[in-house]
Amino acid sequence: MKDKDKNPGKDEEKDKTVQEKNKKPKKSVEDEAVAGKDQKPEESVEDEAEKVKKPKSEKPSSDGVDSGEEAVETNEELEKRIIKEHREREARVKERKPRRVEEEKKVEWKPRTKLGWQVFRGEIASMRQIMEQSNPIKEVELVDKLLPELQEEILDVGRVQRVTDSGRRMRFRVVAAVGNNDGYVGIGVSKGKEAGPTIRKAIERAKLNIVEVKRGCGSWECGCGQPHTVPFKVSGKEGSVNVTLKPAPRGTGIVTGELSKTLIHLAGIQDVWVKTEGHSRTGINFAKAVIQALQNTKYVKLREGDTKRLRIIEGQCKQPKKEEKPEEETK
Repeated sequence: MKDKDKNPGKDEEKDKTVQEKNKKPKKSVEDEAVAGKDQKPEESVEDEAEKVKKPKSEKPSSDGVDSGEEAVETNEELEKRIIKEHREREARVKERKPRRVEEEKKVEWKPRTKLGWQVFRGEIASMRQIMEQSNPIKEVELVDKLLPELQEEILDVGRVQRVTDSGRRMRFRVVAAVGNNDGYVGIGVSKGKEAGPTIRKAIERAKLNIVEVKRGCGSWECGCGQPHTVPFKVSGKEGSVNVTLKPAPRGTGIVTGELSKTLIHLAGIQDVWVKTEGHSRTGINFAKAVIQALQNTKYVKLREGDTKRLRIIEGQCKQPKKEEKPEEETK
């Protein structure tokens, strides 16, 4: 007690310092105005609450694909857009001829199979010799060398979805066709994440699956003797789709839908009647059924006189140069 009484001034100084620390500094008018700007208004909080309360149906799906009727509409638009972009790209390449295309042409082809080496050395000079041997074609360059005038067409573009634990996986499915308008045609199917690479892959598969077609003048109403139609009635089936091809007289044209018309035109047939049964909207089955019907022209047995009477030709119409020699000798 005596010690406290001796120095009462020190206790008073300590109390004053503690009170000053506890006092909050007064804000000026400018500081209060700045603080008011930083605070969010009450309306923004309500907007955030409304965003949270929005139904799930308005949000897009994880893979960006809408469900219902909108998906059907986008499929048609997607198919038209992809085909348009592919044709524009081909036109640009033909007009500009960039350096990359010229460099690719300069690169020599190195065969990897026995059949490829025979074509590379010149032992096999036509696709007809390969079809007689019935050897499988496993190199695209082989077809490009023997049939340089091949045309490419996209028949169908669709979207395929696969449901997994992580969500839906969307991929493109492309059906492409290849033909030289002179007895050879083929189709190919491929799937992929991007449209461009899948189209190229489908075209390569179509070249590997090329088929030889017989043509003639099989209609009893026509007697021109030119190979403009199917030599006889043939049919092909794939899934629920059944396609029959009937010979038609000259000038009739290809009486069928767009998909089968492109395939038959690529095969080199100008006049034919086509009858379809089943669900022909499925592009893959319809295209395969048409190819099977064209391929069956080769497997029908004929008599010796029928080939001459109907003027049936297998493969290309162009005659080899060897036939010109005896004419020169007779002269």
